[in-house]
Amino acid sequence: MSRKGNCLDNTMVESFFGHLKEEFYRRRHFASISEFVQELNTYIHWYNHARNEESLNILSPVQYRAQFGQSAAPALIDNRTAGGCT
Repeated sequence: MSRKGNCLDNTMVESFFGHLKEEFYRRRHFASISEFVQELNTYIHWYNHARNEESLNILSPVQYRAQFGQSAAPALIDNRTAGGCT
């Protein structure tokens, strides 16, 4: 959790959830939870591997990180353990 009054901690997460709600969730209906989970996994894969971002020089996030030899997995692990969350 971020500290009170410090919105910078949540910028990337808020941006992702804004895109998720607008591009994936709104105006859609799912027949079951399993259909929702399957479609959500498909959307997240598309978001990371195929969605080109202007701010990333028209590359997907995975392509952009690959330019610099970075991987998403270590960053996720570091962020979870660095904050002391259990």
